[in-house]
Amino acid sequence: MSAWIKTTRQKIAGLVLGGALVILFACCSVVYGYTEVGWKTALQSLTDFNGSKEHIIVLENRIPRALIGAAVGVSLAVAGALLQGLTRNPLASPDIFGINAGAGFFIVLSATFFSVSSIHQFAWLAFFGAILSTLIVYLLGAAGQGGLTPVKLTLAGASLWLLFASLTQGMLALNEKALEEVLFWLAGSVEGRKLEVLLAVLPYLAAGWLGALLLAGQMNVLLMGEDVAVSLGQRTVIVKILAGVVIALLAGGSVAVAGPVGFIGVVIPHIARGLVGMDQRWVIPYSALLGALLLLLADIGARYVIMPNEVPVGVMTALIGTPFFVYIARRGLSRL
Repeated sequence: MSAWIKTTRQKIAGLVLGGALVILFACCSVVYGYTEVGWKTALQSLTDFNGSKEHIIVLENRIPRALIGAAVGVSLAVAGALLQGLTRNPLASPDIFGINAGAGFFIVLSATFFSVSSIHQFAWLAFFGAILSTLIVYLLGAAGQGGLTPVKLTLAGASLWLLFASLTQGMLALNEKALEEVLFWLAGSVEGRKLEVLLAVLPYLAAGWLGALLLAGQMNVLLMGEDVAVSLGQRTVIVKILAGVVIALLAGGSVAVAGPVGFIGVVIPHIARGLVGMDQRWVIPYSALLGALLLLLADIGARYVIMPNEVPVGVMTALIGTPFFVYIARRGLSRL
């Protein structure tokens, strides 16, 4: 794949520009919506809070929403980049590998049989489900002859996705009360989420971000092929396990906060590789910034589609990502 941005200086400039755009979009997320508060009012809510409706909206709703959107976008995009590199599958992402489906399954299971309805309880159940799903995929991928291979990981992830999705739909069909309680969460949304939910999983997300950057060089070696990586002295099994832990932390934390938001993990790594090439040391930070931008943009758009109501951000990312996903599937643009 030929990169648009070729020199190191250009790549650094692109990161700076991307960071500035993330800040700009986050500010737009604070200002725009059904109740437009204005830039001056938004700033005054931080420097001279007066208890007005606008100031409360900014501090209690808009700022947490922007921070959550950026954090989730970063995490899902980086998790997708790692998964695609690990499996050498251009369609790999946390949602397609059953990680999101596992989180959703545990949410529906708890609502159906244990009457759980608290968003904070949902968050930790989702985190547990995502971690467990990742572990199951790795165990299935490592079983049998040949050990842990990209093809076996892909098949294990797809199988687990279908299993959890079927079980979830079956429970929802049998329990309408559970459907009402979890449907909006299952669609993926950052609306109404409190900052405390993000802060609870932020250490795990931060560990995942740092781990992804530290693994970038090893992922470059792994992308050369299993035999080449081994001949260069890489302990491929350890690298794969560490990458799996990072993916579980990022996907689990994201689903815990915002629900199963799809397609960011598929779309963004392809755009990042189109910009900077195959070097994971650049792909991962570019994916992080682009993921934050996409989710912030999707969340802002979700407020205006059927105003005064809102569309779940997961629906917006699906509308954006589905055509791109079909294009990748048919054309095979990325060759890992």
